[in-house]
Amino acid sequence: MPYFDAASSLPLHPVARQALLAALDEGWADPARLHREGRRARLLLDAAREAAAEAVGCRPDELSFTSSGTRALHIGIAGALAGRRRVGRRLVVSAVEHSAVLHAARAHEADGGVVEEVPVDRTGRVGVDGFGAALRGDTALACLQSANHEVGTEQPVAEVAELCAEAGVPLLVDAAQSLGWGPVAGGWSLLAAGAHKWGGPGGVGLLAVRKGVRFAPPSPADERESGRSPGFADLPAIVAAAASLRAVRAEAADEAARLRALVDRIRARVPELVPDVEVVGDPVRRLPHVVTFSCLYVDGEALLHALDRAGFSVSSGSSCTSDTLTPSHVLRAMGVLSEGNIRVSLPPGTTEEDVDAFLAVLPDAVRRVRAHLDAPAVPPRSGSGPEPVRAAEPAAGPAPEEDAEAPSLTVDSLGKRCPIPVIELAKVIDRVPVGGTVVLLADDEAARLDVPAWCEMRGHEYLGADGHTHRVRRRA
Repeated sequence: MPYFDAASSLPLHPVARQALLAALDEGWADPARLHREGRRARLLLDAAREAAAEAVGCRPDELSFTSSGTRALHIGIAGALAGRRRVGRRLVVSAVEHSAVLHAARAHEADGGVVEEVPVDRTGRVGVDGFGAALRGDTALACLQSANHEVGTEQPVAEVAELCAEAGVPLLVDAAQSLGWGPVAGGWSLLAAGAHKWGGPGGVGLLAVRKGVRFAPPSPADERESGRSPGFADLPAIVAAAASLRAVRAEAADEAARLRALVDRIRARVPELVPDVEVVGDPVRRLPHVVTFSCLYVDGEALLHALDRAGFSVSSGSSCTSDTLTPSHVLRAMGVLSEGNIRVSLPPGTTEEDVDAFLAVLPDAVRRVRAHLDAPAVPPRSGSGPEPVRAAEPAAGPAPEEDAEAPSLTVDSLGKRCPIPVIELAKVIDRVPVGGTVVLLADDEAARLDVPAWCEMRGHEYLGADGHTHRVRRRA
C-alpha cells in the first residue's frame, strides 16, 4: 500500500536503523564525562556532528542538535531576536512559512515585537524585491524557508540572503523539506531542520548558527550543545540521524531525477482525469517529490479517507481536515483554491506502477465524494479521451457596468462548511442572466478563498465581500 506523505515524515532509512541499533550499545553514556564510556560516547557525538555539518555546509562547532526541527526553529528565532534586541524588534517572515515559524512570530508579537509577512505569488514564491523592501533598519531577523512543505515551491534563498547581507540582517532558513536533497545555497546565517523528514528518527533536529551571528540562548544554558539546547542528548538517535542524512544525500541526485519525472506525470494527468481541478505550486522551481492539487466541490477530509481506503496515504491542506476549520495559510497566501486539496509527496523508491495505480483510483474517489455532496454534474465532453476542464472564457467585449437593476439572486449558506457554499453557488449561477449577480451568504472562512478561486476557474466575476456577503456576477 503506497505511502505518499513523505513531506510529513519518512520511515527509518535502513542505514539509520543500523546506526541506531549500534549506537544503543555504544552510545548510552554521558558524552560530557571523562571516563571510558563517556569518551566513547563523545567520539560518536563528534562524528555525527561532523557528518551533519558537512551535509549542511557549516563548521561542526556551528551546529547543535535539538529535540526536533520545530524546537530548532523556536530556539533559532528566539536566540537571534534576543541577540539583536538592541538593533530592533522587527521580524520579517514569508507568508508561507511553516506553522512553527509563524507560532514563534506570534509569540514575538505578544512580547511587544513587530512581525512583517512578505506576500507570495500564486505559485507560492516570494518576490526578491518585496522581501528586500521589508528589510528596514530595525529588522532583527528574517526567516525564509528553502522550499514549501505544502506545495513544494522553492524559494529564492540565495538572492534573499544577498539582500539580507547588504542590509546587515541575519537570515534563518527552514531547510526541513530540502536538506535531504542537497545543501542550501547562499549566505544564510542560521539554518534549522528535522531528521524525520529525511528518514532519520523522530525527536532529532539540528540548528546551525554561523560564527559572528549575535545569538543569546533563550533558555538557561548548560555546557551541552553550545548552550543552545540544554539537557542530555539522545545520542543514538543523533547518530542515526547523521548517518541517514549522509546516506540519502548519496542517493539524492538519481532519486530526485526519477521522482521528478513521476511528479511531472501526476501534474499532467490529474487535470486530464479529474474535471474542475487546480494543480498548484511552481511547476519548475520545486521539490522533486511534491505535487499538490485542489478539486472543486470536494470535501478534503472525505477525499483523503477515500484514498486511504483505496490504499494511498496522502495529506491535505483543506480546512475540512483542520482542527481550526480555517483553510491552509499557505493556500490562502497564494490565493488558490483550498477545497478538496490533496498533497502527494513521493518517498524514495516510489515506482511508476505506484503512480499509475494512484491515478487509476483518483477519478472515481473524486466522483464518489462529489456525488455524496450532490455537487453539480460534470457536463459531457466530446472526444474519445478525457480532456482538462478549463475555466469558461469571459464574454466578448467589455465587462457590463454595475447595474443596481440587474437581476440578482441570494443564496443563504450561513453555517455551512466548505465546499457546500461553493456548490450551492454553482447550482444557481445559471438562474441569473449574463450580467446578473448572485449574493452568497457564507460565514465559513474558506469561502473568502474558494469563492474567488471558483470565479476565476469558471470565468465569472468576483465583485468582493462585505463581511459574510459575497457578490458574484455571471459572465458567461
